[in-house]
Amino acid sequence: PMTLAHLGHDMQVLSGGLFVLGLGSQIRPHIERRYSMPWSRPAARMRELVEAMRAIWRCWNEGEPLDFRGDFYTHTLMTPMFAPPPSPHGPPRVWVAGVGPRMVEVAGAVGDGLICHPLVSGRYLREALIPHLHAGARAEGRDPAELEVAAMAMIATGRTEEEMAEAVAGTRAQIGFYASTPAYRPVLEMHGWGDLQPELRRLSKAGEWGAMGDAVDDEMVRTLAVVAEPDGVV
Repeated sequence: PMTLAHLGHDMQVLSGGLFVLGLGSQIRPHIERRYSMPWSRPAARMRELVEAMRAIWRCWNEGEPLDFRGDFYTHTLMTPMFAPPPSPHGPPRVWVAGVGPRMVEVAGAVGDGLICHPLVSGRYLREALIPHLHAGARAEGRDPAELEVAAMAMIATGRTEEEMAEAVAGTRAQIGFYASTPAYRPVLEMHGWGDLQPELRRLSKAGEWGAMGDAVDDEMVRTLAVVAEPDGVV
C-alpha cells in the first residue's frame, strides 16, 4: 500500500489531478509463480489495500495521524522526511478490476470505479457486474451513480477483407486464451458456453494455442468482441 500510495500521489500531482490508479488481482498461479508473492483471500486483501492507501493519503493531504491496522497491512509510522507535500488535487481516483461478485462488490465498496476484464459481454456487464457493483456501494452507504465503469472491449476491425479476417482470427485466439481460465467461466456460462471452458483449459496445458482459437465460433466472437469496419466500431 505504501508503494502504491507514493506512486498514485506523485502521478496525481504530475498529471494535474487526472491520474486514475487501476488495481487488479491476478489468479493464484500468477501470484505465486510469476510474481513470487503469497496468495490469500484476494477480495478481502484488495479491499484492505485500498483502505490502507486512503489512510496514507489522508495523512499526507489532511494531516490525519497514520494509524491503519488491518488483517493484512499495518501502517502506523509516517515521519516528516517521508511525507510528501499535500496534493493540490486531492488523492487520485481508484478503479478496481473485477470479474467475480466479491471483487466487483469491493470495487463498489471502496473504489471509485470498476475495470471490466476484456472477456465480457454487454449482457454479463448489465446482469452480473453492475448489480454487484451497486450492491457493494449501497452496503457502505455510497451512491452507485457516482461510480465509473471502464470496459476494455476487444475490437476486430479492418479496411479490407484480408485485414478483417486477420483481426477476427487474432480476436478468436485471444478469446480462447482468456476463456481457458476457470475464473472467467461465469461469462461463458451466461451464454451457454460453460462446457467449452474445461476443453480450452486442456488445450492450454497441452500448448495447443492454435486449436484454442479454432474452438471459438463466430457467435462467441461477435458476442464478446466488437466486429465491424472502422466507421462502425463506435
